[in-house]
Amino acid sequence: MSIWGSLIGGMIGFSLGGPFGMLLGSLVGGKISRARSRGNFGTFAQPQQIFALSLIVLSAKLSKADGNVSREELVAVKDKLKIPENEIDQVGKIFNKAKEESAGYEPYAKQIAQIYKGNINVLEEVINILFYIAEADGDVSSSELAMIENIAKIFGLTQVQFNSVKESRKGSDKLNPYIVLESNPDDDLQSIRKKYLKLSKENHPDLLLSKGVPQEVIDESKNKMRAINSAWDQIQKLKSN
Repeated sequence: MSIWGSLIGGMIGFSLGGPFGMLLGSLVGGKISRARSRGNFGTFAQPQQIFALSLIVLSAKLSKADGNVSREELVAVKDKLKIPENEIDQVGKIFNKAKEESAGYEPYAKQIAQIYKGNINVLEEVINILFYIAEADGDVSSSELAMIENIAKIFGLTQVQFNSVKESRKGSDKLNPYIVLESNPDDDLQSIRKKYLKLSKENHPDLLLSKGVPQEVIDESKNKMRAINSAWDQIQKLKSN
């Protein structure tokens, strides 16, 4: 079953709070008390629906970061999230509401960080997909990059982890393998291999699926795995010379 089916109605039925709860509440005309608005997603909310909602809202905020909401970015959101035609209207309502409201992206990023606390690899996948959205019009602007980097900081990612995600977006012939594997050129091969095995495990699609990353967006994690494997192959060759 698609994660998009009755997303608004399904999510609002849970004990929602914080900025996400307020956003959905405003869409259905619901009134959320101040006490409830301080809370988080209820324990019964589906992890994949939460992930999907997070991507919709942050993508909407990102799409206007450079002051220009391009058609390519909107198409990228639809394509990347694999939103079926029969769900476009309701997903569009969430996207447009998040894009038009005065609140910034920071409150949402903080709530996402709280929801996925301890699941840094899931948070890295959010950053990975935001890069995909920003790249849709051919170039990641400085304002888009600054926003994504700040979201990563709110998520608790280190600069090394952020750089790894960013570098893995490049083609295998252009990426710096040491940055992808969160290593330095003077590290010994055994140490780098440990980093490689750790990253391979954390970014495996099956693990991400089990932690709530929807099947609809798992392709980007497969691309990250390809970058990780390519980086390891390159380093082995460099170290053997």
